[in-house]
Amino acid sequence: MKTLLVTGFEPFLKYPVNPTQKIAEELNGQTIGDYKIHSEILPVDFSQSGDRILKHIKEIKPDAVLSLGLSGGRYKITPERIAINVNDGAKDNSGYAPVDEPIVEGGADGYFTNMPIRKMVNAVKGAGLPAEISNTAGAYLCNHVMYQALHLVNEERPDMLAGFIHIPASHELAVEHGRVPSWSHEDLKRAIITCIEVLSES
Repeated sequence: MKTLLVTGFEPFLKYPVNPTQKIAEELNGQTIGDYKIHSEILPVDFSQSGDRILKHIKEIKPDAVLSLGLSGGRYKITPERIAINVNDGAKDNSGYAPVDEPIVEGGADGYFTNMPIRKMVNAVKGAGLPAEISNTAGAYLCNHVMYQALHLVNEERPDMLAGFIHIPASHELAVEHGRVPSWSHEDLKRAIITCIEVLSES
């Protein structure tokens, strides 16, 4: 049995609910395909989230790492193609807002995911849910943890798969927040399970 580390994030900015947290917590301990899932929730904090995901990877020694992030405003499931070596954007939950900072000093400009994201998108669409590949994970915490995981893949763990999926808001969040496209929690979770099934078969 292989191990899959799934990460979600705590609530942040103007979003009082983060659906990735609920999905990750519900998947924790489940077996999907060849993967036993171990879930962790990451802080929305530039000084902590990267160190935290690396700590989890080194302790758990997973065969694959799939991180989930909320992208309020997107209306499709969007596996990310690339992470870039930049921290930039709004304040994190500690009030820090980096500007044009490298994630890893001297690190590669960017890393492509080594997960089968085209197959994931096709499978999610085949299940009747909207999906497409995203070519930008932004420069906020989602990109930050994706880059950190892929940097580790390239420096120390070439055998490990790593990737990131942005998801739309849940109906629960849309009710709390207001005008954002939203999905039911059940469909969000079903889409992520579909992606994990593809990962297991690859």
